Amino acid sequence: MNNAVEIQELVKTYGPKRILNRLSVEIPAGTVTALLGPNGAGKSTLFKILVGLAHADAGQVRVLGEGPSWRQNADIAYLPDRGHWYPFQTVGQAIAYAEQVFPRFNRAWADQMAAFTGLDLTMKVSALSKGQEARLQLLLCLGREAKLLLLDEPFSGIDLVSRERIIETLVLTMSERQDQTMVISTHEIAKAESLFDHVVFIDHGKIIQAERTDDLRSRRQSVESTYRRLFH
Repeated sequence: MNNAVEIQELVKTYGPKRILNRLSVEIPAGTVTALLGPNGAGKSTLFKILVGLAHADAGQVRVLGEGPSWRQNADIAYLPDRGHWYPFQTVGQAIAYAEQVFPRFNRAWADQMAAFTGLDLTMKVSALSKGQEARLQLLLCLGREAKLLLLDEPFSGIDLVSRERIIETLVLTMSERQDQTMVISTHEIAKAESLFDHVVFIDHGKIIQAERTDDLRSRRQSVESTYRRLFH
């Protein structure tokens, strides 16, 4: 399988507003792909369609060779832009619960990443800072050995140290799991740019540019400079 995701002429409307407007794109398998665009461009809606939380009005979607459905729950790990865990649990209890409910959850790896990111297993989720909660949400998502990881704004609104720890965790994860595909939507482009193998720019529900980051750099362009050119 050369592509983890294949989309053709995708349309999604909410009321009178067309969120995705005949969107077509391919996400290469085994890459870290950035999905970049301004607020309201359609990124979160696209993620929800890929995991089966929303349904397209028209077009074709293939995820890991199939149409989106509950049957792919074991193969897709999704980190939404606004996620929460049970506040009464400790970090350790949250990891143990994830092991019970998520298919192919690597408990040993999650415990290791908790230590690496500075999370105390005995600390209550309700007592975590926003940055600490973001680290927990990420390791619960990455702890799943899924074929496709979809991360919606994993760096949003968190402190510098947490952002650096999250990026380090992503680097470690992808270096260990060469067969995984990761798609990251973020506005923190400069901080995360070194992660990206492939980049997709989206605006008003359409893909306006998609290519390998090496091709951008061969033209002495960065992902950030290309974003500024397209959207400013």
